[in-house]
Amino acid sequence: MNPQNEPILPVPGIRLGSAAAGIKYADRNDLVVMELAEGSRCAAVFTRNAFCAAPVTVAREHLAATAPRYLLINSGNANAGTGDEGLRAARESCKALAAARACAIDQILPFSTGVIGEPLPVDRIAVAVPDALTALHPDGWEAAARAIMTTDTVPKLASRRFTAGGRECVVTGMAKGSGMIRPDMATMLAYVATDAAVAPALLHSCLKQAVAPSFNSITVDGDTSTNDACVLVATGAAGGPEIIDWESSDYQALTAAVAEVCLALARAIVKDGEGATKLVEVHVEGATDGEEARRVAYTIAHSPLVKTALFASDPNWGRILAAVGRAGIEGLDIRAVELWLDDVCIVRNGGRDPGYAEEAGQRVMGQDELTIRVLLGRGAAATTVLTCDLSYDYVRINAEYRT
Repeated sequence: MNPQNEPILPVPGIRLGSAAAGIKYADRNDLVVMELAEGSRCAAVFTRNAFCAAPVTVAREHLAATAPRYLLINSGNANAGTGDEGLRAARESCKALAAARACAIDQILPFSTGVIGEPLPVDRIAVAVPDALTALHPDGWEAAARAIMTTDTVPKLASRRFTAGGRECVVTGMAKGSGMIRPDMATMLAYVATDAAVAPALLHSCLKQAVAPSFNSITVDGDTSTNDACVLVATGAAGGPEIIDWESSDYQALTAAVAEVCLALARAIVKDGEGATKLVEVHVEGATDGEEARRVAYTIAHSPLVKTALFASDPNWGRILAAVGRAGIEGLDIRAVELWLDDVCIVRNGGRDPGYAEEAGQRVMGQDELTIRVLLGRGAAATTVLTCDLSYDYVRINAEYRT
């Protein structure tokens, strides 16, 4: 899914190769090697789930030890809930790639996605690594995005251009995720790269700024994965001066481009939510602070009653109003609350707006994309959370996931 239907731009200094390891799926690629040019900088954020997967633990260790040269990603098996054996398997996978490229094991960051609790078939990964290396190519983004899919129905990619140091630079990213989505740092898996040269501290800051309104503001089903990871790489291959000044126009251009790519990928994840038929923005404004705004937004976005009403295109606004009321906002003045569906005001002054007509609400709810807007009338803070509806297919997909 290329949300803007724009070309996906290769990033100088990055090559990607995909191969079929037969981890879970037959007749499709499920292993990706992402090669980073010598001297590349790398920043990453990971899941906060206490039962984090083995590759998350190993990737954190390796990233702290040295600069990565390769990312090794598999789908079909999460290597989570696998204890010490899972850690060994993650390290053995890195060892197989390190041996093939004559590099140190800790120069490789492993990532996995798929079924939890199953042993990772390291032998199959080791056999497929040479094929993935043979396939390395600067234009390997789309093939890689397809290879990391699990219940996703489409690959998720986005690119932007920006100018830094008088040179044109590129940001390109790919992501996977469709279910078990309420990230507490990023998303299921996301990889973003630029050819700009960026100082390490600024790269980390850029990533944190980008994930807050994008990957950290989406929910499909309220579940945070054990394997969430988001990586930002800066290769420096554009040849311009290193971005070292927080206040510079170059840094502002970089952060804007990375944020746009992350938001496009985040929207693509929610739009491709398991069984989803609608993309919904829940926008809350007039809160006393950001935490209060997020509490209301997520209470609405996680409500099964709201989400099933969305699936039915039913403007059952009482469900939304009830969610606002149970969000735990102390001292909420219900007469100050307004509730809108796009441009249609439904609730004002504590009750149904006198000008509201059911036909108008039905029109908005029948759209593929819509906004639920809540005005709390308490302050100046606001937030937006992206979510989707809850359909029959969500239950079917997750009931059949391991069969």
